[in-house]
Amino acid sequence: MRLKDKVVLVTGGYTGIGKAIALKCLNEGAKVCINGLREEKGLQLTNEFGEDRLHHITADITKENNPELLIQATLKKFGELHCVVNNAAMIVSSNIENTTLDFMRKMLAINTIAPFAIIQAALPYLKVSKGCILNIGSINSWSGEPNLLAYSISKGALMTLSRNLGDSLFRDYGVRVNQINPGWVLTENEKVNQQQQGMPDDWYTKLPEMFAPSKRIIKPEEIAAGAVYLISDECGPISGQVLELEQFPMIGRNVPKNFNKNS
Repeated sequence: MRLKDKVVLVTGGYTGIGKAIALKCLNEGAKVCINGLREEKGLQLTNEFGEDRLHHITADITKENNPELLIQATLKKFGELHCVVNNAAMIVSSNIENTTLDFMRKMLAINTIAPFAIIQAALPYLKVSKGCILNIGSINSWSGEPNLLAYSISKGALMTLSRNLGDSLFRDYGVRVNQINPGWVLTENEKVNQQQQGMPDDWYTKLPEMFAPSKRIIKPEEIAAGAVYLISDECGPISGQVLELEQFPMIGRNVPKNFNKNS
C-alpha cells in the first residue's frame, strides 16, 4: 500500500481522470477528499466507499474563498493533508478568431488560477507533512491544436507553474510539485463530447494510426497509475518534472507514410 495513512485532495474527482486517481489512491491505502460540481456524482462515490475513507466536497473552485474551503474541509474530515491533485479543468474548443476575452479569462480562472489558489491555501499544511502537489495538465501544454487555443495556453501556464514551484517549494519547504501531461484519454465526458460533434457511438474503436498507434485511446486508470507514483514516497526527491503520458513522441514523431493531411 504505497499511500497508507496519506490524505489526498483531488479536484475534479467525480468523473474521468480525477475519479480514476481518487480510486487508485483509495486502493493504495489513502484517505481521499474529492471535489466536483455534480453533487449526485460525489454522493454516489461517498456512499460506495464510505465516509471514513472518502469525503466529497461539491464546490466551484473558481469562486472566492472556495480554495480555502476545500483545504479546511479536508482538514476537518481527516485532520491532515499530504497531497493536492489539481485535476479539475475546462476543455472547450476555441481558436484565435472566436476566443473572446471573457472566454479566455474563464479558461484561465479554472485551469490556471484556481490551481494556484488551492496550492496557496494548502501550502501551510503541506509544509508540515512534507507533502506534494500534482497538477494534471495536457500534452497541449507545449503548443496545442489550433482549435484548442485558450485551453492550450491555460495548460502551458500550469506547466510553468509546476516547474517553477517544483524547484522553489522543494528547496524551501520540502514540498514536491510535479505535473502529468496526458494525451488523448477515453473519459466518459470525451465519449459524449465526440458524439455531440457528430462522431458515431463507437468512434473510439476506429481511430487512425496517426492519433492512436495502439489502436485505442489511453484509459483514465493508466493516468492514475502514473499519478500514484508521483505522489508516493517511492518517487523520492523528484520534483519540478512533467511526465508525458502519450502513446507517441511529442518531438520527432514519424508521420505514417499513408497519412494524408488533407483527408
